[in-house]
Amino acid sequence: MVIYRDRKKTGGYDREKVPSGKPGLKRQDVQSKRTKYVQSALKKDDGTIRLNRYLAMAGISSRRQADSFISEGLVSVNGKIVTELGVKILPGDEVKFNGEKISSERKVYILLNKPKDYITSAKDEQGRKTVYNLIKGACRERVFPVGRLDRNSMGVLLLTNDGELAAKLAHPKYMKKKVYHVFLDKSLKPSDFDNITTGVTLDDGFIKADELSYVNPAKRSEVGIEIHSGRNRIVRRIFEHLGYKVIKLDRVLFAGLTKKNLPRGKWRFLTDKEVNMLKMNVFS
Repeated sequence: MVIYRDRKKTGGYDREKVPSGKPGLKRQDVQSKRTKYVQSALKKDDGTIRLNRYLAMAGISSRRQADSFISEGLVSVNGKIVTELGVKILPGDEVKFNGEKISSERKVYILLNKPKDYITSAKDEQGRKTVYNLIKGACRERVFPVGRLDRNSMGVLLLTNDGELAAKLAHPKYMKKKVYHVFLDKSLKPSDFDNITTGVTLDDGFIKADELSYVNPAKRSEVGIEIHSGRNRIVRRIFEHLGYKVIKLDRVLFAGLTKKNLPRGKWRFLTDKEVNMLKMNVFS
């Protein structure tokens, strides 16, 4: 059952629905619930947001942990340290954590199984298809690829607006593992297999594979290669240096992320568990 309050008693809300009493509730409890309901309905949105929520939206921490940071004096608003809990801020206020300016933009993490013939640039003067065509409508935030896959390469590609995490995943010093399935124009000779594992010298320096194996011993034109380097077209150049042509290149793993259960050309959001593991540097 629902009762209605008229416009005069609800401060301008016409025929506002208010919860009615239920069997077993005391009269004062029912009245209290009704009062809170009406007060909530009358409360106007002033555009403010609680500081702890802002920090959580920025990906700094949970709201509870944000309260601890605020109490410890690690957060400032418009140049002033804030230690009081429950403080609200307005759009345009400058918020800093540990002296660094932060943004409340929602962090987005998209895993794409990139097909061949798509480039990773946002736009292309030649009108070629881009990975952004594949994730169109996924989110309103502007995301960027972490590392790159050239037009003819396929497989795992992460896109995000989390610049800090992207830098850690893409920079060579963090040694993030990449595994590729390589299809060659001919069988890889045992001597060249050894060369790749011991290292070769390319135009831009020395490089060697962390791991190398034949996908099928009976078909030695397909190999799996594990490498940490993020140098441009590095896998293709290793094999080209030894006289092989890469027919197809498929990245099957990047920083612990795989394309398992993700069809070619499809995407999904990372789970909270996956994001946390990336941030905690669990994946090598």
